[in-house]
Amino acid sequence: MKKLPIGIEDYADFKKRDYYYIDKTGMIKDLLDHLGKVNLFTRPRRFGKSLTMSMLKYFFEIGTDSSLFDGLDISKERELCENYMGKYPVISLTLKQVDGFNFDHAKEQLWVSIRSEARRFGFLEKSDQLSEDDCKVFHGLVGKTGNLESSLYELSQLLYQHYHRKVIILIDEYDVPLQKANIEGYYKEMAKFISQFFGYGMKTNPYMEFAVVTGCLRIAKESIFTGFNNPKIYTIVNEMYDEWFGFTDDEVQKLLADYGKSKYYQVTKDWYDGYQFGKTKVYCPWDVMNFCDQLSTTSDDRPQNFWANSSGNDIIIRFAELADEQTRIELEELLQGKSVWKQINFELTYVELEETIENLWSVLFMTGYLTFRNRDDKNQFELILPNHEIKLLFEKLIERWFKQKIKNDTEGLTDFFEAMDMEDAEQMEDNLNILMDSSISYMDAGKQKEKENFYHGMVLGILNARKDWVVKSNREAGNGRLDLLTYYKRAKVAYIFEFKYAEKEQELESLAQDAVEQIKEKHYEKIFMPRKPEKVVYYGIAFYKKQCRVKMEVE
Repeated sequence: MKKLPIGIEDYADFKKRDYYYIDKTGMIKDLLDHLGKVNLFTRPRRFGKSLTMSMLKYFFEIGTDSSLFDGLDISKERELCENYMGKYPVISLTLKQVDGFNFDHAKEQLWVSIRSEARRFGFLEKSDQLSEDDCKVFHGLVGKTGNLESSLYELSQLLYQHYHRKVIILIDEYDVPLQKANIEGYYKEMAKFISQFFGYGMKTNPYMEFAVVTGCLRIAKESIFTGFNNPKIYTIVNEMYDEWFGFTDDEVQKLLADYGKSKYYQVTKDWYDGYQFGKTKVYCPWDVMNFCDQLSTTSDDRPQNFWANSSGNDIIIRFAELADEQTRIELEELLQGKSVWKQINFELTYVELEETIENLWSVLFMTGYLTFRNRDDKNQFELILPNHEIKLLFEKLIERWFKQKIKNDTEGLTDFFEAMDMEDAEQMEDNLNILMDSSISYMDAGKQKEKENFYHGMVLGILNARKDWVVKSNREAGNGRLDLLTYYKRAKVAYIFEFKYAEKEQELESLAQDAVEQIKEKHYEKIFMPRKPEKVVYYGIAFYKKQCRVKMEVE
């Protein structure tokens, strides 16, 4: 059985180290059939961009091992292979590690990438095709003493002079430096630099045959690609190349069958399928490979949030923070399996990404948190959550955001605790309703216990915000398990909470009273024995969406 390629991005490793490979070499023919001078592919993270670039490098580069492609789809294109395989010098750069804490640090990291690539061509130092001045230029690239802005141009010139063939340039994750610069506060400097770097290297470079560039977003307004001779840009909505990034349903079924895990097809589909690129539905490769590996090496068959856990997801928190009432309603609809129609802007700058909620809709779509079902001729897209993994990610982060929001609402917390201490059930009810009114509800489609647990967690978060109070959750007491209890360390009164979730608004009143009766019937107050407080207050709270009803009795 072949090994599963978890985290493998070097194409040669699949053949040399016997990794399982899903054949995507057909992309090479599509690329050559529809070639542009500069070809930009934008896809979310973990969808195979880096592996694709490695595949292109091994196919085109002079001196390649042609056996790496034996038996694969591209090998059937004999004339194409004879004309293109191993025929070009290739410069291959990845910018994913260019994430400096300031501009100078980021430039130093880019120098590291340039130097590393230049060292692959150490033979240039002794090339009889290069002049003494050319060798000095090469030494500057290796020694990081040259001009960084023109380094890509200079390296391609040297390779052209040596081979007398134009160079193919591959740049992976071109927008990572811009993303990091935006976070760290040196965006303008980096945008200007990247524009110059690409301008020298690809726009005004007579030694370049063609270039392939990948990233998550299409960045146009900084003039990074302005002036290129009709660059071809392929986003997640373009039909061309739609099947080459991500796994198709047939590919996933075959993978599971090859490892004897076909019975997990439906759960794999529910959790990791659902992305639409062009007209093709695809799975996230990172998720599928990790889940298959988990099934093959452990007894744990529970799906995990592999993609969601592979990077930070702060954009969802920012989305929740900016959400107005209409956006909260739309997000609730998404979490309930419904769709929303939105105008998508494909040409945002990183500075603009989080400026408005409209921009964030576009970013969530382009980076894989949302996908589309339909589109109209006005660039509006019907957006949905792609799968169960992303739905759970949204739920988890929104719950975290809401709990933090409650903790920061000092006025609302003060009013709630005052009503609790005064045994004023109506005022507590009003306070909770106000807090929930600004929340994002996603529990309507969940199971009864899941719904109760959400509101249980919400009230637990509120009570934990009270300093010097003891809070206990899900404790055995009397003849059952109470939901929550709280008391001040030196006070003579304690509070017991029981929660219910109503399927209909009309049930709120009766269920809140049922919660109080449950506390009494199961004698939850016995948890305090033998040192019982002088007074125990029972609170029964029933929830329905963003409404609640509070009932109270004193023991």
